Amino acid sequence: MTKRVVILGAAGRDFHNFNVFFRDNDEYEVVAFTAAQIPGIEGRRYPPELAGKLYPDGIPIESEDKLEEIIREKGVDIAVFSYSDVSHQYVMERAARAQAAGADFWLLGPGSTMLTSAKPVVAVCAVRTGCGKSQTSRKVADILKGKGKKVVVIRHPMAYGDLAKQRVQRFASLEDLDRHNCTIEEREDYEPHLLRGNVVYAGVDYAEVLRAAEAEADVILWDGGNNDLPFVKPDLLIVVADPLRAGHELTYWPGSVNIRMADVVVINKVDSAGIEELNRLRENIFRVNPKALVIEAASPISVEDPDVLRGKKVLAIEDGPTLTHGEMPFGAAAVAARKLGAELVDPRPYAEGEIAEAYRRYPHLGPVLPAMGYSESQIRDLEATIKRVPCDAIAIGTPFDIRRLMELPVPATRIRYELQEIGSPTLEEVIAGFLEKVF
Repeated sequence: MTKRVVILGAAGRDFHNFNVFFRDNDEYEVVAFTAAQIPGIEGRRYPPELAGKLYPDGIPIESEDKLEEIIREKGVDIAVFSYSDVSHQYVMERAARAQAAGADFWLLGPGSTMLTSAKPVVAVCAVRTGCGKSQTSRKVADILKGKGKKVVVIRHPMAYGDLAKQRVQRFASLEDLDRHNCTIEEREDYEPHLLRGNVVYAGVDYAEVLRAAEAEADVILWDGGNNDLPFVKPDLLIVVADPLRAGHELTYWPGSVNIRMADVVVINKVDSAGIEELNRLRENIFRVNPKALVIEAASPISVEDPDVLRGKKVLAIEDGPTLTHGEMPFGAAAVAARKLGAELVDPRPYAEGEIAEAYRRYPHLGPVLPAMGYSESQIRDLEATIKRVPCDAIAIGTPFDIRRLMELPVPATRIRYELQEIGSPTLEEVIAGFLEKVF
């Protein structure tokens, strides 16, 4: 008998799990996706061009709030949890809801969902959003290129737009970001690579994405999203951990899988953490993965023009995902501004529309502005909020330059951070050994 399935997702891992496990598999019928975590992604359909021959009308994407209703009304047998950066408690609450409504609850693992590449693969993942995965990926790409290898980056999906058009995307210039109508979240991850000359692939159908990337690469670099597992089986798995959230590496899904699978664990932010936090993280890594090589590192902050911020009333604009579901109350912009004697202006009283809703949804946020821009309406609300905040200057802590999207009302300066290993071993040493084995 055909099993009826609902896939719980957030416009990324859910589509991948469908493509590699359920599509064209007549043992299962996927009756719906549900959407959570990312605003405004429900109410669409997974298009028939991507859904395959069994779904000529595509598949509806509903709000996760309707989970029990969907299970009962559509006779669902299996609920498949397929998104990331949530606590184990959160996952099991969804399991309880699904089972109480009458469905089994599944978590598809790496063996069922990882694609195999014809090229060597280095994957950079994390235990939580905001650990420092992006600067680690950039460092790995620089090292590989320095050793004469053509590196192509495959980025974890951010499928928030027209899914059929996003099937396979290639980014080689900043103009490509505009051509693909990229969100702020996409620009934050793609722009730093593009400025270094790295080609980036992303999309929805990652079997096709991988084949396209392989055609121009010596080495594939998987640049993970949130704390998700790689979509492509890595030959070297580097996982970034955060001592400021020590303990989360064991209690957040699926970062708790990454930490156990890692070949290398990079403990970032060692210059910002206390000795007790660092020791707790070191002990947890050794307990669950004693064979992992541990690298310790910092991500020192640099300010493009310190005089713009020094002693001023400053609005700190931070990376959105790090602050929201990453659960950090502030980021690099706030740290840099405070070091320069600036006074942070609290943007919360001036928040407009969907930005105000974000503050209500994430009450842990401090006096900083998350650069949320999953849609054009959200970008407009972000711009309106920025214009309302009574500040002298703006500290831009986002990984991309927000001035490419909007005109800021006061002087602004970029806050940057790059990975800097402390002592030995280093990523350079690890990559050199890896390349000797695979070439």
